[in-house]
Amino acid sequence: MGKTSGKYNLGIVGCGTISRVHAEAIRRNNRAELVSACSRSKEKRDSFCKEFGISGHSDYKEFLNSDELDMVVLCTPNGTHLDYGIQAADAGKHLIIEKPLEITVERGKQLVEHCKSRGVELAVIYQSRFIDDVRRMKQAIDDGKIGQSVMVRASIKWFRDQDYYKSAPWRGSFKLDGGGALINQGIHTVDLMLWLAGPVASVQAYKDTLTHDGIEGEDNIVASMKFRSGALGVLEASTSIVPSQNRIIEIHGTSGTAILDGDNFTILSDEDTSDSDAKSEADKKSASSGSSSPLAGFTNSHHAEQYRQIFQHLDSGAQPPVSGEESLNSLAFVQAAYMSSEKKTAISPDKLFPFTSPIGK
Repeated sequence: MGKTSGKYNLGIVGCGTISRVHAEAIRRNNRAELVSACSRSKEKRDSFCKEFGISGHSDYKEFLNSDELDMVVLCTPNGTHLDYGIQAADAGKHLIIEKPLEITVERGKQLVEHCKSRGVELAVIYQSRFIDDVRRMKQAIDDGKIGQSVMVRASIKWFRDQDYYKSAPWRGSFKLDGGGALINQGIHTVDLMLWLAGPVASVQAYKDTLTHDGIEGEDNIVASMKFRSGALGVLEASTSIVPSQNRIIEIHGTSGTAILDGDNFTILSDEDTSDSDAKSEADKKSASSGSSSPLAGFTNSHHAEQYRQIFQHLDSGAQPPVSGEESLNSLAFVQAAYMSSEKKTAISPDKLFPFTSPIGK
């Protein structure tokens, strides 16, 4: 599965905004080399390939036919991942996909099963798991520092202007984006919430499009949740908030509270109002994850760390962190929330896809 020596040669499909974050992360990794890119847009392709000194392709099959290519990185709209991914797997290429895996659990499962049948690995980028304070928060919860969870809050109150949606017709569409604020902007926080607090047994949601014209997906959604652990929770996701705010995850336990504010972790208890040891100097700076900019809060080092671990797992023959199968957890939650809003009843994400335990911590 992995390489015993040398570098993994990667090619990126899609030369939009997020592709540069991936390219820079690949550049930072001594086990990887970016060798090519594919895009139907000549202008974007030429600019991207010139910037990174790589070859460009307009034809996807021609791109895949390169013998030097080991891995394909999909930075294309969500609803195209199944088709592009199947072709890459058929060509024997490992896959790294910018979140989410796909727009529905059904389509995501098809891709996961196809990759398994072809013997190629599939990883999905959820770089927020590799933020230092997020990992400290995970460790504190796993170590029992806050006791048994009783209440959870996840908040993504961000802002995107009308031009954001107009700049790419797939944004906010059902066919290619899969929805709106939850599946696009909020799914990173959903992934973290499930990773930190465990699986959700039931979700009841309400969604609407309140401040953006011409999009099919929601720009506001709220949900109440019951976790399998017994804890209760609320989630709110929006691209309408002025001014935008930091992402917040609060997990209240029987003996303390763990809070992620932007990228900063704090633990509270009766004895001590904050755990100053849990914060590094860099983390004390104001986080920008709630900004109105699509790339605000993105740090190449977090992507680079996930890439490093992907290669490390491949070298050892193990599944990569946030495998395709595990990424179905967050997708099942999102789809359950959407179904709940439409059917006006509570939905269990487990009925769409039984929760898959994370690989390691």
